[in-house]
Amino acid sequence: MEKIVESFELYGKHYRLETGELAKQATGAVLVSQGDTTVLVTAVISKEEKDYDFFPLTVDFIEKMYAVGRIPGGYLKREARPSEKGTLTARMIDRPIRPGFADGFKREVHIVATTFVADQVNQPDTICVMGASAALMLGAAPFDGPAACVRIGRNVETGEFIVNPTFEEEESSDLELTIAGTADYISMVEAGAKEISEDDMVAAIAFGQEAIAEFCKAQQRFLDRCAIEPREWPIHVADPSIAERVEPFFDEMSAALKDADKQARMGKVEELKERIKAEQFSDEERAAWKGDIAAACKALEKKAMRAMVIETGERADGRRSDEIRPLHIVPGYLPRVHGSGLFQRGQTQVMSVVTLGMLNEWQRLDTIDPAEGKRYIHHYNFPPYCTGEVGRMGAPKRRELGHGALAERALLPVIPDEDEFPYTIRVVSEVLESNGSSSMASTCGSTLALMDAGVPIKRPVSGIAMGLIKEGDDVVILSDIQGLEDFLGDMDFKVCGTTEGITALQMDNKARGLSVEILARALKQAHEGRMFILNAMLDEIDAPRAQLRDTAPRIETIHIPVDKIRDVIGSGGKVVRGIQDETGASIDIQEDGTIHIAAVEGPAGEAAKKMILGIVKEPEVGEEYEGEVVGIKDFGAFIKLTPGKDGLLHISRVANGRVGKVEDVLNLGDVVKVKVLEVDPHTGKISLDRLDKPDAPAGSDDGGHERRERRDRNGGHSDNHPGRSNRTPRRRHQS
Repeated sequence: MEKIVESFELYGKHYRLETGELAKQATGAVLVSQGDTTVLVTAVISKEEKDYDFFPLTVDFIEKMYAVGRIPGGYLKREARPSEKGTLTARMIDRPIRPGFADGFKREVHIVATTFVADQVNQPDTICVMGASAALMLGAAPFDGPAACVRIGRNVETGEFIVNPTFEEEESSDLELTIAGTADYISMVEAGAKEISEDDMVAAIAFGQEAIAEFCKAQQRFLDRCAIEPREWPIHVADPSIAERVEPFFDEMSAALKDADKQARMGKVEELKERIKAEQFSDEERAAWKGDIAAACKALEKKAMRAMVIETGERADGRRSDEIRPLHIVPGYLPRVHGSGLFQRGQTQVMSVVTLGMLNEWQRLDTIDPAEGKRYIHHYNFPPYCTGEVGRMGAPKRRELGHGALAERALLPVIPDEDEFPYTIRVVSEVLESNGSSSMASTCGSTLALMDAGVPIKRPVSGIAMGLIKEGDDVVILSDIQGLEDFLGDMDFKVCGTTEGITALQMDNKARGLSVEILARALKQAHEGRMFILNAMLDEIDAPRAQLRDTAPRIETIHIPVDKIRDVIGSGGKVVRGIQDETGASIDIQEDGTIHIAAVEGPAGEAAKKMILGIVKEPEVGEEYEGEVVGIKDFGAFIKLTPGKDGLLHISRVANGRVGKVEDVLNLGDVVKVKVLEVDPHTGKISLDRLDKPDAPAGSDDGGHERRERRDRNGGHSDNHPGRSNRTPRRRHQS
């Protein structure tokens, strides 16, 4: 194929699709660009068909540091495992692409998006969906495309929607809506928002759907220019007799599903499936049709569950379509931790725990995005025991990263800024039981934990997962879906927000024909559900605690002149380390002179604050100090007033009477009371007077005869007023 390029302008941005020159051995390859941001998206379909009972699609998003002109960190100096952002981007590409493949397609598909250039202006993620769609269609894959993805922002001043906003445009936006699909239907929605209304969100989704259609048209123009050779891919079709033998067990499957207890229901269903296999199929048939029999049993379960909802209006656990499962809410469940909250809805149970730390404990991000890090962090853990299973514990999987990111996005709009609350905040949500909607339980549990910790969030956030059963024109929207309804339903639609509006949502759609009107109905029903849950939460804790836990660090912020920073830090950090070691407080010094002091015990923080202020404080005339003698010269003693400031106590002021040698009265390490007499406005040198003068020792003056003579020969003057202690020295000395 010759090189083909399609350039186009949409919504004020420049895009480019290219094929025919790069990665020509892949099934399909497209170089896609927005501005200078450029990503190579390849698709490869395996040459062999395997007996999977699922569609084997793998998507990888590869962040290359050369794309932003950086060398990777670490010993090896090469890209290691994907960043969290990279993993989430791969997941975002996968979700709208997966439902577009034909049922029964069993060949492995691998999509790889490699960032060549990241211009730090345009984001590289949304264009990857368009690139993946075009690459698949160039390879004549059995894919229902074209498909595209757009991000919708909204200018807070004008209220205008922005398609694929730049990083700068996002800063002035109160909405970040990512929506994907085809010109005909929506397959994925994900959003973070600053408490916007359901009506505004519906308007944004409708606008996004229109934008997707425009990108699909542009993509089709590109594909029409390519000489795509049609290809017949093998689509697996099960033997029709399998479904015929399984269908008679419909009533028994319906009865098995009617149990509110997840484990009991699963046990009944699995027992029935094993009986169907044993009674209806021979050993040879079970071996030959293993995957098809399992798929037919799953289809029977799906049909029975959906018929129950459509025909009777009753769900497997006996609830109505808009009914919420029983709630159990306990803020402050754990001792000693900085904040905790237990949230349980039905058989889904989550413990969220808050930890507060210094701002310098923020998470640093090593990605191709301009963002350097974040101070609010949400982690979500889904151990195997929460579903009654055994399995390996290890690094979080894509699902865990995605659920944690959703909860983080939901709560971020209500987190106080660092000027109001100068802490790094980490929330960990531990899923203890799972029967659907664990991500929303983590959002609710985390709200409880933040309020228990005394974090002054703007408003509490609750979340709910909505489902959909669509059979022809019959549509039933389900509130607070359980695992069965997510697995066998047509939609998983998670909505989070406050009393003022939506803060986050996420939707994956399996049904064709999901309209904006259906989404609007789902949002309205979700609002009613999440308000019910929020009121239940507020019954247990109606506002953030007035005080932090005793175990939490107290952080106080002070500001010092920039030119004093080095005095507080000291040579090689000696001064600040000394303060931390002596007081037990933690100190974070910013380049603008802002200093955060953290201590679990109040006296430690106060002591550190006092020492820092003492270092930066400029002594003033008339102030009194207790200082240590840190230096002795012929002409006087140097007294340490603060950790960074000394003053000169002239020999004439060390005692009442004439003193020949300073050592006759003072020694290194002595502590004396002094008063500031003079501060030179040009040099900052300080002259002192001693307040607790002793009488000069007898005979002390003899040792000073030679020194006084030498001073007089050099043009000095003699002191004609021995014992006079209140005069101002006429000489200026180095301090």
